[in-house]
Amino acid sequence: MSRTSKDKETALVPVERITQSILILRGHRVLLDSEIATLYGTTTKALNQAVKRNAARFPEDFMFRLSPGEADAINRSQSVTGSQRHRDPRLPPFAFTEHGAIMAASILNSKRAIEMSIYVVRAFVQLRTLLASNKELAKRLDALEARVTRKFAKQDEVIVEMVKAIRQLMKPREPKRRGIGFMADWS
Repeated sequence: MSRTSKDKETALVPVERITQSILILRGHRVLLDSEIATLYGTTTKALNQAVKRNAARFPEDFMFRLSPGEADAINRSQSVTGSQRHRDPRLPPFAFTEHGAIMAASILNSKRAIEMSIYVVRAFVQLRTLLASNKELAKRLDALEARVTRKFAKQDEVIVEMVKAIRQLMKPREPKRRGIGFMADWS
């Protein structure tokens, strides 16, 4: 099922922008609570209150709170769109996985949240596809490198010997030292 041009025109937020907001933390692709709140048209405080009221719907694989170190790293990062410096340092942000972001849309129960959840899912799918294609490219590069290494192994040995020879030629020769005094050749 592909997006039509009409879908692209009516998108509230481009999927590419959402994709850029997705971070990889603890091995999961996540969106921060402030990013989800902005996408769903609510405040971060209202989102977090709704999540607390529905805590049973958010197991650890749907949502987790960042450690203070992770929050500091995100604050220093230039790739994150919004600064988290305004937050209470005792309460680091929540990170929502793809499933947690969809669950957040369902508990917010607003029209915008439901509409945006579709774009959030598309962004996660697009990122997953991109990562899969990068893995395939990495495999191909590894295979090519192995082939080239085998093919040029003999040439590498020759090049190494040539470099050794050049280095020996570059060494200055020690001048012949003459002995002190008069030397007679009596032969």
